[in-house]
Amino acid sequence: MLQAALAAGTAHRQSVFELFPRRLPEGRRYGVVAGVGRALEALERFRFDEEVLGVLRDGEVVDEDTLAWLADFRFGGDLFGYPEGELYFPLSPLLVVEASFAEAVLLETLLLSIYNHDSAIASAASRMTMAAGDRPCIEMGSRRTHEEAAVAAARAAYIAGFASTSNLAARQRYGVPTAGTSAHSFTLLHDSEADAFTAQVSALGSGTTLLVDTYDVAEAVRLGVEVAGTGLGAVRLDSGDLGELAHQVRRQLDELGATETRIVVTSDLDEHAIAALASAPVDGYGVGTQLVTGSGHPTCGFVYKLVARASEAGDLVPVAKKSTDKISIGGRKHAVRRLGHDGVAEAEVVGIGEPPASDRNDRPLMVPLVRQGAVIGRESLAEARARHAAARAELPLPAQMLSRGEPVLDTLHE
Repeated sequence: MLQAALAAGTAHRQSVFELFPRRLPEGRRYGVVAGVGRALEALERFRFDEEVLGVLRDGEVVDEDTLAWLADFRFGGDLFGYPEGELYFPLSPLLVVEASFAEAVLLETLLLSIYNHDSAIASAASRMTMAAGDRPCIEMGSRRTHEEAAVAAARAAYIAGFASTSNLAARQRYGVPTAGTSAHSFTLLHDSEADAFTAQVSALGSGTTLLVDTYDVAEAVRLGVEVAGTGLGAVRLDSGDLGELAHQVRRQLDELGATETRIVVTSDLDEHAIAALASAPVDGYGVGTQLVTGSGHPTCGFVYKLVARASEAGDLVPVAKKSTDKISIGGRKHAVRRLGHDGVAEAEVVGIGEPPASDRNDRPLMVPLVRQGAVIGRESLAEARARHAAARAELPLPAQMLSRGEPVLDTLHE
């Protein structure tokens, strides 16, 4: 496309691209925007160096004029969009890219790959933390996905309310708090469970978390308190009927005087399993596979479409795809969240060409992210995390239902 547009003289036409969802993943009531910060970092690094140009030249992928253009590529346009942690609904204009066609068209895969993955993880994580309530969730899915996706997943989950991750690379790159426990292999390494617990407590202190279901749970709990004392930090359950086991272990810990020892459960948890454990004496959840695979929806289905471009006269005109099942709506978009007088969200309102008329209870959703190629929308994970908590608290009560349903807010165009 770039080569053909350069040859036709249309590559430098001012264009507006939009990244948006046509719909929510089936059965979901809202989605969570994540990956914005990663996308901005990636955009700053997005270059065509000599090695990349060599591959394109040797494979005759594009011609010499296109290679020369790519060699000098630096994105110089503007980006506006929903900030990280914000919620989205069908047709929400999550990202608007204003640049020449040549500049903007190159960003499609870069932006979609980051937004689709990270938002899928954050959307699943939000449902899990909502089901968990005040009990912390630990992200533990690194062994169930690609090594780089694991780091991005830990970041996205933290934005949506997870307390920590077992992925140390996420701590290094993004400052996500880390936590972890021992595996069954550590217990099996030693001649006895008592030896394993003694080694762990000696190295890490009595506040550590002991894995107690390698052999007999009741015996392991007894040994754990014997070795660590009543100040044992926590025990982890990773198999069996977690709800029933949690009740049994809680009674045993209390009888042994370890009343402050916490119970952490793992084992293929998702939001439904977490909700089912609400009445059990569980103090925290370790979540892996279901989180890093989006709990059944590993992508959000975001698309990236041209919605406006300059005419030969230089005027910006709306354009849109018209096929029946994959329509887009032309024009540069602006979006607000319409709130009732009680502060509860009522609708997603999208203005075409100009901001929607305000009813004084509208909360603007789009912020400047890049201006003339310079990133201006960088923010901390703490800000994104706080935004998500506030935006989720605005939703009407049906948003808290984990059953399959329709989006809790309609998207209105004005």
